[in-house]
Parts: sequence; C-alpha cells; structure tokens
Amino acid sequence: MLINRPRRNRKSAAIRDLVQETNLSVNDFIFPMFVMEGSGIKSEIKSMPNIYRFSLDTLIEEIKEVTDLGIKSICLFPNYPESKKDKYATESHNPNTLYIKALSEIKNKFPDLALMTDIAMDPYSSDGHDGLVENGQILNDETLDILGKMALAQARAGADILGPSDMMDGRIGYIRELLDDEGFTNVSIMSYSVKYASAFYGPFRDALDSAPKFGDKKTYQMNPANVREALIEGQLDAAEGADFLMVKPAFSYLDVIKTMADNFDLPIAAYNVSGEYAMIKAAAQNGWLDGDKAMLEMLLSIKRAGAKIILSYFAKEYAQLKA
Repeated sequence: MLINRPRRNRKSAAIRDLVQETNLSVNDFIFPMFVMEGSGIKSEIKSMPNIYRFSLDTLIEEIKEVTDLGIKSICLFPNYPESKKDKYATESHNPNTLYIKALSEIKNKFPDLALMTDIAMDPYSSDGHDGLVENGQILNDETLDILGKMALAQARAGADILGPSDMMDGRIGYIRELLDDEGFTNVSIMSYSVKYASAFYGPFRDALDSAPKFGDKKTYQMNPANVREALIEGQLDAAEGADFLMVKPAFSYLDVIKTMADNFDLPIAAYNVSGEYAMIKAAAQNGWLDGDKAMLEMLLSIKRAGAKIILSYFAKEYAQLKA
C-alpha cells in the first residue's frame, strides 16, 4: 500500500498554488529600454519583436504605459549614430548629450521610478569595445577614468542605480569612491560582475549598433566554461562596494545564478538577454511552441535559480499577462 503520494499535492490548481515554491511578480523586473536621437520615433528592432528604439518623446509615453502596468524599474540604453562616436567615448559624459538629458527628463517626470543606467564605452566608441583600445589591446586602468566620468554624469542626471557593464577590473571601487567623494552616497551600483563572452548578445548589438569593429570581447568578458571564476569576480565587486551582483546571460547560466545566490548575501540580479528573448519569439512566431508559456517557464527558472532581480525584455509582456 502506498502511504506517500506526492500527486495529492498536485491534484487541483488551488492546491498546486498553495504549495508552489517559487513565485514571480512584476516587482522582480527591470525593463531594458532604448533611446535614440530624433522625435516621433518608435522603431522596432527586427531581431527583437515588440522591442523598440524610441526617441525621447515617444519613450516618455512608453514609460507611462509600462509604469501603469506596475513596472517600477527600467534600465536605459542609448543608440548613437557613428558621427557621435570616437576613440575616447567623449559623448558619454557630455552633459548635453541625449542620454544624460533623457535620464534627467525621465527622473523629473517619473520620480518614483527606479532608474538604472548603463556604464560602458561601446555605445559611444568608434572601436565598438567596452574599453579604451591602443594597438589592438583593451586597456584596463586607462578605461576607468572614462567610466568614472560617465558615472558622475549619470548620477548628476538623477540615476538611482548605475550599471557598469564593461567587465574592467577595479571599476566598482573606482566608481564608488568617485560617487562618495561627490556626495552621491545614495546612488547604487549594480555590477555586471559575472558577464560571459556570449553568443546570445547579438540582437542587443543590433539595437545599439555597437558590435566590435575588430576582434571579440574575450579578454574582458568571462569564458562560458567557467563557474568558480564567477566567485572571484563577485568577491572583488562586493568588497569594492557593489550593492547588487549580476549574472549575464541568465537562462544559459542558471547554475551560475545558483552558485552566486548560495555564496553571497547581496541581491543577485540576472539579465535575460536579447538572444534568449529572440529564441522564444522566433519559435513562437513559427508555431513551434507556446510563446507565453515558454516565457513564463524561462522567467520562473531564473527566479528559482536564485535571482532576486530579473532584467528582461519580457517584463512588459509579463506585466500585461498578469494585469
């Protein structure tokens, strides 16, 4: 005779809900968004269906829509024309540049929104790399000065969370010290601590037109074969003053998310990247799987692995589904 029957706890939807171990909420998400120069623009990114580049005026309208759905945080990325890019990414800390003006306007119009930024050279660099390039080498320490200028410009514009996404060594400590010296002690840092050299970034680079002009990013982004290295990166960034530690990508690195969650008390974020989004969208458009169900399963797996925060292009769709 069977005494233990686990199926009893699965016999109805009500009971399944009672014993569910992991729950997703709109509060878990940061929604990545893209801003570009111009006006009246809402341009769909071909490799990311339902994700758009916005001019600032239409971006403000879109933010109103997503906040009405309950999304409380966005991460803004800039798309710049080649004419604004140079070797030193000087446009990145120009106080009159589109990105800095956009941050300021968003914060003025949506003061309760948690506004996260991107700190990296590649959207502004004529080389398309996250660091300063000399003789084919990506320079670490010389890049920090540029990243620091970006961080201060973004903090002055009203950013709540700065997102250094470049994987340069020592960047968190450098930025934290600059922020504190300038009185921005309440500005948070979400470090892209564990960012892999991944094939899943392709659609994002389409969105920003920021692909490297030569080579790859393997000398600063992590080897996908490594997980213990993630602990080294996390320990360094935590010691340097990070408030959150991120794993990127997410779905292909669930084991890394769990490893980080098991070893750090800081909140772990995971970036459900453009390629992971595009895979589900393409399969759903071809009728190969149910897009909504696949989305929910993917997002749930990221939360179950230990992520407290999920950056995802699915955030708006999830919020609409749950509205």
